[in-house]
Amino acid sequence: MIKYRRNEFVLIAKEEKTMLKLLFLAAALLAGSCARAGTLEVDMKCWQYHEAEGVYYQIGVPYCAAPAEPEIEKIALFVPGEYLTARANGDGTFTCAISEKGEKAGFTARTAPIVLPVETPGYMSMKALAGYPANIKAFTGAGFIVAYAGCRGRQHGAPLGVTDLKAAVRWLRRNDAVLPGSAERVFTFGMSGGGAQSALMGASGDSPLYEPYLRAIGAAEGVSDAVCGAMCWCPVTGLDIADQAYEWNMGASREGLSEEQKRLSLALAAQYAEYVNAAGFTGPDGTPLTLEATADGRFQSGSYYEMIRAEAEKSLNDFLARTAFPYDAAEKRAGMTMIGRLNLPGGGGGMRRIEDRDRIARGGVSGTAKLTGVFAAAQDYVDALNAGESWVVYDAASNTAKIVSLAAFSRAVKLASKKLGAFDQLDAKQGENELFGRGDGRGAHFDARLAQLLQGTEYESAFAADLSTADALGTDMKTRLNMYTPLYFLLRTSAGCGTARIAPHWRIRTGAFQGDTALCTEINLARALERCSSVKDVDFAAVWGQKHVEAETSGTSTENFIAWVKKCLASTPTGQDKKIDESGEKNSV
Repeated sequence: MIKYRRNEFVLIAKEEKTMLKLLFLAAALLAGSCARAGTLEVDMKCWQYHEAEGVYYQIGVPYCAAPAEPEIEKIALFVPGEYLTARANGDGTFTCAISEKGEKAGFTARTAPIVLPVETPGYMSMKALAGYPANIKAFTGAGFIVAYAGCRGRQHGAPLGVTDLKAAVRWLRRNDAVLPGSAERVFTFGMSGGGAQSALMGASGDSPLYEPYLRAIGAAEGVSDAVCGAMCWCPVTGLDIADQAYEWNMGASREGLSEEQKRLSLALAAQYAEYVNAAGFTGPDGTPLTLEATADGRFQSGSYYEMIRAEAEKSLNDFLARTAFPYDAAEKRAGMTMIGRLNLPGGGGGMRRIEDRDRIARGGVSGTAKLTGVFAAAQDYVDALNAGESWVVYDAASNTAKIVSLAAFSRAVKLASKKLGAFDQLDAKQGENELFGRGDGRGAHFDARLAQLLQGTEYESAFAADLSTADALGTDMKTRLNMYTPLYFLLRTSAGCGTARIAPHWRIRTGAFQGDTALCTEINLARALERCSSVKDVDFAAVWGQKHVEAETSGTSTENFIAWVKKCLASTPTGQDKKIDESGEKNSV
């Protein structure tokens, strides 16, 4: 009887979902041709016009023929008026065509870039737009076209978020001949979980792993889903090794651990060393980057350690070089401007997580460093860094500093803010656990390395059960994890190397003080990209003094993103970007 009722419930749920899809189709027909379901063609007869900003736009256009979530999987387009010729339809809408002579900010209707926001903090879903965004003018005023595509989130399970974004890019290519802008010049941008999915869009172009998922929603076929560039702020990524990287970089900052927890933290750090030594990271001269054992059990030695330490040191020295003393830390925090979101109406994904806003407000750190108040000189600031223990050596004559210990750096300014098993929590209640669930609201374990360390404990059976599961399309957990791991497609030691088309342009920014991910997360991504023959440029920086935000050394994230896109395209002659897609050449390292 109970089993029958459960089955009956499932059937009812399926019937309700089918009914919702039918209602969506009916609503689309009633709403007019702009929201035609079941087609992949854009309707050029239903543009709206924002007179004050001079922008033509469409909202609520399905980008796949058989959407799993019809209210999410829709795209909105915002086009500078110069790129279209328009004829009024008499009902407030316009029939438009590409203006071959239209120009805006140095771009034409054929060369304008298309920017694709990925506003998915914590890998949450990104709702389709319900209105005109308040911050769109910053992009259209620069001659950019904005394509805002709703996508499924962690509550639906990986790899559905990136699948939807790929479907949106395919839709743009499918309609490239009639839409303004170049579908070969798509740039993604996002922060945190959005930064991670932006990185995946850049790393996994045309990967065959996504094909079953794209077919399931009726995505356009025969066109590429690769992008031209990826902007990633604080990307929470590398989930295949994130728990281990966290303990290697930040485990030394943990306090109050039991002996059992200490052993687990050290074992995770050792696993990270094993990973690094097998991954094939190399320096600029091709020298292997490796980790060596140290007395504390955290492998804080070796060429890889020195590379990460040098990046932290560079971040500090960049800060000293650009900072005028006296320096008011409170005034600097109050003046921080991070405006990468579109300020969306209708409950869109544009609001930064509450905890992220709190981090911006707090600004300072809660470790041993006391970075508050006014610092009269650089030496005073360094003294504050060394308040708990000495780990920075400062030379006033050259205004440069040397970091002598990564562990001390972590204890002072980069504290662990997550429990052991930072991303695959033992209770399976972390956001990433939900991401690798099956869309039923229950979190699932995904870290096979962590599972090895938990054999013989109360958690062994739960990990084993989750790691052996498959999703609705029959994809196993390991493959799903690969599909959400950019380095799977980038490292020469990985089976995914050479199977995807890598974006040629990358910009990565991270807050050096953030406790959300290890510093090596973003550095590993940058190092792997720098070794890819198809990648033209990698602009990476760890910003001193900032945490889990759209980290920038000056200006706003929006301004800097726009300037970066223009710089990338200035180095690409018109028409050359077309060859990237037509060549069929994939990444080699």
